[in-house]
Amino acid sequence: MNEESPHIPPQPGAKQMARRFRGFLPVVVDVETGGFHNSTDALLEVAAVLIDMDDNGVLSRGTTHSFHVIPFEGSRLDPASLAVTGIDPFHPLRPAIPERDALQRIFREVRHAVRAYNCRRAILVGHNAAFDLGFLNAAVTRTEIKRNPFHPFSCFDTVSLAGAALGQTVLAKAAAVAGIPWDSSSAHSASYDAERTADVFCYVSNRLTAMYREAETKARELGWHEAAPPAEPQNEDQPQSIV
Repeated sequence: MNEESPHIPPQPGAKQMARRFRGFLPVVVDVETGGFHNSTDALLEVAAVLIDMDDNGVLSRGTTHSFHVIPFEGSRLDPASLAVTGIDPFHPLRPAIPERDALQRIFREVRHAVRAYNCRRAILVGHNAAFDLGFLNAAVTRTEIKRNPFHPFSCFDTVSLAGAALGQTVLAKAAAVAGIPWDSSSAHSASYDAERTADVFCYVSNRLTAMYREAETKARELGWHEAAPPAEPQNEDQPQSIV
């Protein structure tokens, strides 16, 4: 049994997780970059936070996997972006690795989690998720990684979730009104931002549990018995509809 295909024991809330998001496993991703253009600007940090679920269907923040990334050859580094993040891409003590290595390590953990929760595929959760997904997809294309566990275009955006549920679209303010601690000095680190985004996602999703259960009951009444359970994992190169 090789490293990519170990025996993955099922998680306690596997059956419920698989139904909760129609077979997609939410995984929070945050990137720190050298600018706003995913095709030309460097990926400098990437973090993925797994989402766990217990037997009662309660979501919680799971393990964080985070890496500093070496700017790819010829990439652009916008001084204004570096000033915001405080990242020195070429600091001699910065433990950075090539972006292909960073993504492969994260994708391996995500695939393990997808199997543990009996899901079909991962779906990216992010604050301004299109930004993170765009950089992730650009890096996957650039490094020619063939096994990307994430849905290529669908995502869950905590800007929308927090705006609708909490009346706040700024991550720090959404966390504050949800009673989630926020440390401004740690912000703009991929791991910290991803963890706080995961906390907000879990908070809002858990508060929506009653609504979800009502909708699930209605779906059963409509005869949609197969609407939520996942199929066996499929070819990750083939997009799977979320609509």
